[in-house]
Amino acid sequence: SSSARQFNSNARNAQEAHEAIRPAGEVFKTPNDTDLSGRDLSLYELIWKRTVASQMAEAKLTMINAEIEVGEGLFKSSGKSIDFAGFFRAYVEGSDDPSASLEQQEVILPDLTQGSVLEVDSKEATYHETKSPARYTEAALVKVLEKEGIGRPSTYASIIGTIVDRGYANISSNSLSPTFTAFAVTALLEEHFPDLVDTTFTAKMESSLDEISSGNLEWLPYLETFYKGKNGLEVKVQKTEGDIDGKAYRQVDFDDLPCVVRIGSNGPWLEGVKIDESGNEIQAKGNLPMDITPGDLDKKKVDQILSGPSDLGTDPKTGEQVFLRFGPYGPYVQLGNTEEDKAKPRRASLPKELKTDDLTLLEALELLSLPKLLGEHPEGGIVEADRGRFGPYIKWIKNEDESENRSLKKEDDVFKVDLKRALEILAMPKLGRGGQEVIKDFGKPKELKDKIQILNGRYGLYIKCGKTNVSLPKDTDLEKFTLDNALVLLEEKMKDKKSSGFKKNKVISKKTSKNKKSKK
Repeated sequence: SSSARQFNSNARNAQEAHEAIRPAGEVFKTPNDTDLSGRDLSLYELIWKRTVASQMAEAKLTMINAEIEVGEGLFKSSGKSIDFAGFFRAYVEGSDDPSASLEQQEVILPDLTQGSVLEVDSKEATYHETKSPARYTEAALVKVLEKEGIGRPSTYASIIGTIVDRGYANISSNSLSPTFTAFAVTALLEEHFPDLVDTTFTAKMESSLDEISSGNLEWLPYLETFYKGKNGLEVKVQKTEGDIDGKAYRQVDFDDLPCVVRIGSNGPWLEGVKIDESGNEIQAKGNLPMDITPGDLDKKKVDQILSGPSDLGTDPKTGEQVFLRFGPYGPYVQLGNTEEDKAKPRRASLPKELKTDDLTLLEALELLSLPKLLGEHPEGGIVEADRGRFGPYIKWIKNEDESENRSLKKEDDVFKVDLKRALEILAMPKLGRGGQEVIKDFGKPKELKDKIQILNGRYGLYIKCGKTNVSLPKDTDLEKFTLDNALVLLEEKMKDKKSSGFKKNKVISKKTSKNKKSKK
């Protein structure tokens, strides 16, 4: 560029100090001049390209649109040529090689003049299906909030975190899906407090808070007006308090589905009609899985839930029926009926890759066969294969009080794995949820909600309990390091700083726990 380029944030009063990377200074080494390699080099190269591109001249493009009449129809074609590459020479989004990507940026149309007649060399009919608008991702929602003047860069993460933590949306495949609770709460607020949930009100409030932060507006009079003013929040709540019927908003209706969803303290459930064995319509209820959202419901799924247990067939070994059922934690298969005079029937949850529409009796019986006994471990105890919350795994049951788990690899099948392969997996280093090697596992003490482990991380050995981590000195003798030593270090960490993980997990030493009960 002929002069230094300056860029301003679109968000008002944006505090940009939270940015992780802000190149500064006069000397900026090219990637080839550094000693970096691998991912470090890739990251540095990305920063270098974007920084250099930000100071280069704008690219100049020519956009060409052509309209071609065919009978009564109209065809359109668009072309693009790059007259001056500008910053494209340094950076093309989504490409590591800007020079090669410049050719892909251009769409060259043949020379056309208005009124000329074109000959048809060949023709082919293709179809295009329109799709409903995509759900918001976190990034897309931030763009809308920014456009509406709601929030600031430093608050967007907490806004989205609150939406998810309070159960107003689920994150699935990087998309935000509103829940039944969100529909109920929104309906109540829109009817009784429409101005408070209007985006313009929120934007104005943000502007007022900006004025307060800059010292142009007194905070106390503003808050008094907002809360105790003539039309303040306190007055509005008092006026509507007796008029709000909570039960009316615990129901979500659907225009295209023969059912309603009611929301209770234990989650949502379905109410509608089903056809009985005589062909008559009767009222029916059904549990909704906790992770299901209004957008996931269709007529087929509603009929499945309301119709009750689906009979998949008979287990040839026991002679009992196998049923497909729906519970608050999702679909599951069950062996036999639930009766008071019988023991609790055998059940198994359906993994995500298995769809209820295509479930066969053989697949259901395989699920019900877990945990599968693989044999005895050479060092004592037995080895089993099973499925859990985080997928299939191998379990070595050493005795009544001690066991050890390892996740199966992608190439392993929980139904086909044998003892030899299981022993190979158990011999591998144990990894924590973050992928670090577990050096020592103390299990879950009675007074804690989480187990205590020693992990080998990027910066050395450390103790992990829930969300609390404590680094270990380099000269620590792990052979002599005990659970009591770990508890002492965790208690010291608590004294220095209140850890978020220990708001729920109160650490007490073993000596104390014998004489004093931990408070829940």
